[in-house]
Amino acid sequence: MSNVVVESTPPAVFRERGWRDVIGGLALLLLLPAMPPFAVIFPVAETALLLVPAVAACALAGWKAGGRLFLAVLWTAFAAWIVVAGAAQGDYALLARGWGVLVAVSFAAWALLWPGRPFLPRALATVGVALVLGGVMSFAVPGGPARVQQVVAREVQRRADVFDADWQARLATKDWQEFRTANAESAAWFEKTLEEQRVTIRRAAERSPALFPALLLLETLAALGLAWALYHRVGRARIGAPLARLREFRFDDQFIWGLVSGLLFLVVPGLGSVKDLGANLLVFFGALYALRGAGVALFFLAPGRVMTVVLVSVSVLFAGAAGVIFVGLGLGDTWLDWRRRARPST
Repeated sequence: MSNVVVESTPPAVFRERGWRDVIGGLALLLLLPAMPPFAVIFPVAETALLLVPAVAACALAGWKAGGRLFLAVLWTAFAAWIVVAGAAQGDYALLARGWGVLVAVSFAAWALLWPGRPFLPRALATVGVALVLGGVMSFAVPGGPARVQQVVAREVQRRADVFDADWQARLATKDWQEFRTANAESAAWFEKTLEEQRVTIRRAAERSPALFPALLLLETLAALGLAWALYHRVGRARIGAPLARLREFRFDDQFIWGLVSGLLFLVVPGLGSVKDLGANLLVFFGALYALRGAGVALFFLAPGRVMTVVLVSVSVLFAGAAGVIFVGLGLGDTWLDWRRRARPST
C-alpha cells in the first residue's frame, strides 16, 4: 500500500480563481443544517461559527506569509463578532462557540508552525488537537464530560421537537384543513411522507448524540476545506497548495487501521462503552473512504458538469446504497490504486 497524499502543486499565480464551487459549498454548509433531517445530524447548526474563524486563521497565516494586514484584521474582527453575537443562547451555543474558537486557534498554529504543508494533513492535525484539548477542557466544566453529553442530547432532542411542533402547527391551520377536504388523496400522501420523515428525524435524534464526536469532526473538516478555498480566492499570499479535485482525493493508506479499530471495538464482546468509540471511528473513517471512493468513481466516469450534478443528486437520494458502494471503492483503492493503474505508462 502506498502512503500518498495527493495535493496539487502551488500554481504560479497568487490567487485562485473560480467561485462556482465555493459558492455551492457555502450554500450547502450554511443551508443544510437548517433542513430536516440534517438539522439533527449536523452538530453545529450555525456553521458560520466554524467557517468564519477558520478563514480568519487563514488570513492571519497569510499575513505572516506576506499578505495584507487589512484582510487579517477584517476577518479576525468578523470572527470575533460571529463568536460573541448571541453567545448567551444557552450551554450548547457556548459549546459550539468554544469549539469554533479552539479549531481556529489550532488551525492558525499549524499554519504558522507548519507552513507550506498540504491542506488535509494540516486539517486532520487541527481537528485531532482540538478534540484532545476539548476533551481535557470538558473535565473543567461542572459535571464533567457527562454534563457535555447531556447538553448535546438535549439540543438534538430540542431540534427534533421544533420540527414536530412546526409541522403540527402547519397541519392544524385552516388552509390545510380546507386543502385536505378538497384533495383528500394528495393530502393523505403528503401526511404519510411527512410521518416517514418525522420517524427518520426521531431515529437520527436518538443516534446522533452517540456519534457526536465523529459528526463534529466531519463537519469541521468540511468547514476548514471551504475556509481554505475561500481565503485563497480573496488573499494574495498562499499558505499551502490548492485543494485537489475530488476525483484526485486520497490520503495515507494507514488510515485503514482507524476503520479496522472501529470495527473491532464494535464486534468484540464485553467492551461496553468502548463500542461508542468504535462507532465514531467507523463513521469518521468510513466517510473519508466514501469520499475517496467517490473520487475513484468520478475519475473513471469522467462526467460533465450536468452529469456530475445528476450523480450527486442520485447519491443523496440513495445515500445508504451509494455510501456502501463508495466505501467499497475507497477501500479497494487502498490496495489496488486504480487511478494509478489507469494512467498510461510512458
